Amino acid sequence: MRDGGRHSWFPYAVIALLLAILAAGATSNLIRNPQPRLVADGIPGRTATHADSALGSGQYGDLVRHALADLDGLTLPNGATLAGWNGPWRYVWPRDASFVAVARCAIGQYDQALDVLAFLDRVRPSTGRWEARYTETGGRVDDGRASQLDGSGWVLWATWFCRAGDRYWEMVRESADQIVTELAPDGLPGPSSDYWERREKKLTLGTVAPLLTGLRSAVRIATDQHHPAEATRWQAALETLSAATDRVFGPDYPRTPAASTSFLEPGVEPVGIGGGADAIVTVLGPPFAPARAVVSTAIDRAHAVLTQPNGGVTPGEDWRTDGVSWTPQTALFALSAAARGDRATANTLLSWLDQHRTSTGALPEKVNRDLEPAGEAPLAWTAALVVLADTALQNPLPTP
Repeated sequence: MRDGGRHSWFPYAVIALLLAILAAGATSNLIRNPQPRLVADGIPGRTATHADSALGSGQYGDLVRHALADLDGLTLPNGATLAGWNGPWRYVWPRDASFVAVARCAIGQYDQALDVLAFLDRVRPSTGRWEARYTETGGRVDDGRASQLDGSGWVLWATWFCRAGDRYWEMVRESADQIVTELAPDGLPGPSSDYWERREKKLTLGTVAPLLTGLRSAVRIATDQHHPAEATRWQAALETLSAATDRVFGPDYPRTPAASTSFLEPGVEPVGIGGGADAIVTVLGPPFAPARAVVSTAIDRAHAVLTQPNGGVTPGEDWRTDGVSWTPQTALFALSAAARGDRATANTLLSWLDQHRTSTGALPEKVNRDLEPAGEAPLAWTAALVVLADTALQNPLPTP
């Protein structure tokens, strides 16, 4: 047996050095990413709960009624649905507005949903991509943000869900044709900004997933409205994009295509290396798309990877590492779980969201490391997702 007495201190010194480096790195990260705080709480003059007490009468009744009251406050008489009440949130994102329209239709508030869709129809691009966001009067926001292709997918899904394809056929046709136009010979569109709200050099799942949902919705609309030429063209594009997505992003469906794929051993599913998990993987499954085992596995894996110490979810692995949870992404996983029949996960996440509301009962944009609400409150996207997740727990949502 070797005598290690003379150098027995060495392993402990190495461990101590490594711990010091980790601690320094963590401290530096916290300095670079300070604790976010609450920007605003509630909408001035709004009542605490929705006027219809019958809505949200289940386990999360109070949460849902508050969410609906906030959506009422964020939706202006002209149908413009603000992402938030204050400052840089006081704009209309096609994505957020689409989710609000779907949430309204899911609980039978069709008139309110059609108001939202009517606003989107008025600002729709006759050619090209949807803008990232619009002013409350429908104007373009000249802030340097690039247009976002994902808007075409979200708007198509909302129009189909609300059975408004006949009323807004031109918006459907223009959005679906824009998706087809964007597909390159490899079956995929080029890079575009998505819900991360930044310029992208690579194609992201945040663009691809909504486009798949949008094309499926467009095919359903065209078929129902007896437009066989459009249905055939969009179905072909859907099949092309779907195959390309599986080929390039599968089997883990990270934010950007994996750098490589590893086959661990014969008979074992391959694992993508690189790319980073993204919460938007939820949009590849119910209620946005038919269930597939490989996608459910990817969703569950992403949820595990993205869950923060405070119990919520961060947008992605490549997002800033600050321990802060974002409520829209947490609610996306809640909706996904509810739609896939995973009631335990859905209840855990909805309860977490319920417990971390602001003093006025509003759902905030974020929850910081100290479990305090942070960012803008209320946030329309989160409120709509909570309504949808609660509805999915009670009745299955239609899937295009």
